[in-house]
Amino acid sequence: MADQRQRVLATVDDTEAFGRELAATLRAGDLVVLDGPLGAGKTALTRGIAAGLGVVGRVSSPTFIIARAHKAGQRPDGTPGIALVHVDAYRLGGDLDELDALDLDTDLHHAVVVVEWGKGVVEHLAERHLRVQLTREPESDVRTAIWEWIE
Repeated sequence: MADQRQRVLATVDDTEAFGRELAATLRAGDLVVLDGPLGAGKTALTRGIAAGLGVVGRVSSPTFIIARAHKAGQRPDGTPGIALVHVDAYRLGGDLDELDALDLDTDLHHAVVVVEWGKGVVEHLAERHLRVQLTREPESDVRTAIWEWIE
């Protein structure tokens, strides 16, 4: 397990840029668990990860459909991209049967799976996962990200 890291993200653009940086370290089969309150920047971070992975199409919150699959395109450096599965576990409310119905463990073999509101719900899907805790200062765009790989 790596040491916990922290970064202050002053703007939404900084949050997306941080996501692109994280994407450079990710590979197919990785699970990313995002945690934080509403408005903390989970979807903005996922947009950055998607851009860094080179996925095709617009990335938005999957709140009402629970999961969105994004096909791989090309990474910004010209190398082949990696598919992304973006999940919002908020509406699952810890319902493991509904989670199992999404077949995320199958997706883990060929995509990066990013799960918003996934803390305590999806960690069992992979031997290790990247946990990113986001917080937001009240009445501000300033966010703080704390992240670490958990094995």
